[in-house]
Amino acid sequence: MKILVTGGAGYIGSHTVRKLKQAGHEIVIFDNLSSGHKDAIKGFSLAVGDLTDKSALEKVFAENNFDAVVHFAGSIEAGESMTDPKRFFDNNLVNSLNLLEAMLAHDVKKIVFSSSAAVYGESEKMPVEEIDPKDPTNVYGLTKLMFEQVLDAYDAAYGLKSVALRYFNAAGADPSGEIGADHKHKTHLITLILLAALGKRDAIKIFGTDYPTPDGTGIRDYVHVSDLADAHVLALDYLKKNNRSDKFNLGNEKGNSVREVIERAKKITGIDFKVIEEGRREGDPAKLVASSQKAKDILGWRPQFDTIDQILETAWTWHKNHPDGFEK
Repeated sequence: MKILVTGGAGYIGSHTVRKLKQAGHEIVIFDNLSSGHKDAIKGFSLAVGDLTDKSALEKVFAENNFDAVVHFAGSIEAGESMTDPKRFFDNNLVNSLNLLEAMLAHDVKKIVFSSSAAVYGESEKMPVEEIDPKDPTNVYGLTKLMFEQVLDAYDAAYGLKSVALRYFNAAGADPSGEIGADHKHKTHLITLILLAALGKRDAIKIFGTDYPTPDGTGIRDYVHVSDLADAHVLALDYLKKNNRSDKFNLGNEKGNSVREVIERAKKITGIDFKVIEEGRREGDPAKLVASSQKAKDILGWRPQFDTIDQILETAWTWHKNHPDGFEK
């Protein structure tokens, strides 16, 4: 299939386009490069543009006969979404509606959407299943949930079929060591920890040590970025074969606390970096762990990097060899 990948030069997008290419798909990336990097997508076709620009969208759709879209583009920092909600509603909702408008105008009726575990909020049941209540604790999660609801409405009204992939905590780097998480604009815990190990940050901060968890720090489900990328390939196969919309959690079904991740990172890197404890951040749930059984049963998804050590080791290889990210 010929696929448009929005935000394809970003962290998860750049890993996914490699997997899509390996699966035999033809890729065009649409990215404004605000947080993505050309060096992450060498050899791929790139249309530099912004989803705010309807004429740029019209141009890329008119010049290509797309079969489907994989949609990554958007704002991702949950904490920032609480202080600047307008940017998140604009980027994650309004701009995504522009994308759907272009898709319908060119009769492209399949989309894989980069959603988030943040749609669940502070779930009372663990592990979280797709049918569990959705009650986001931050604006980021709210925008993801709202766009999922938009996709449901577009399916009912226009026959646009979607797969929403609800990521838990994306982490790690391509095993080749060639691409990984560039540190600019990043708030991911593992990226920040490894930058502290490299001396690129003075310390790593733990936000909240009084959560109702075994060591008082927040528990998250870390899933390797290459495993996430595999799921997008499977989601496109699912849409092609079944022409039916659905939603899937993507996680390892294992939780690691912030303190545990820091201690494992110290062991893997051999560096005892400084750790500072601070108060909780608004909008951070105490624990979030996935049930990914549905993705395994229906998509045939099988994570290959399912331990925190594997995730940290691949990320450390990338950061060690690219201490300044993609900057030369």
